[in-house]
Amino acid sequence: MAVSEEEGLRLVREYGETERWLAVLVTLRPDGQPSVSVVNAGILPHPVTGASTLAFVARGGTAKLANLRRNPHATLVFRSGWEWVAAHGPAQLAGPDDPLPGAGPGGLPGLLRDIYHAAGGNHSDLAEYDRVMAAERRTAVLLRPARFTTNPVGTEHQEHG
Repeated sequence: MAVSEEEGLRLVREYGETERWLAVLVTLRPDGQPSVSVVNAGILPHPVTGASTLAFVARGGTAKLANLRRNPHATLVFRSGWEWVAAHGPAQLAGPDDPLPGAGPGGLPGLLRDIYHAAGGNHSDLAEYDRVMAAERRTAVLLRPARFTTNPVGTEHQEHG
């Protein structure tokens, strides 16, 4: 069932916070089949446009980044119990191998920190965090939700015995 952006973002916040901001990421492999992984994702303003954006950080050299470079669309699914919401939309990359048009130079460490915090992270040594992010060629993935879907109210899973 499709829901408004306002309702979709509300559900992402609710389910994300409940489940430590874990989400299922779906991208497409070169053969058109889905590729699935689990990421920590949060909501923050887009660093250029300011629009509400779902974001996560990906390690350099991963299949998810290769998939998104080839086909920059993704789905993130947040769940809590049997309730879920999926955000579908175009994805932008911002990283050492993927400059983000309109973003200022040197802004990547701050963006990666912002995403980490939006996804519930807290690090006691941000200089060390920045060093590891640079060494692993971490990239920000920014998904602009074009559509939200969720299970209809009243369709919660029920055990049958």
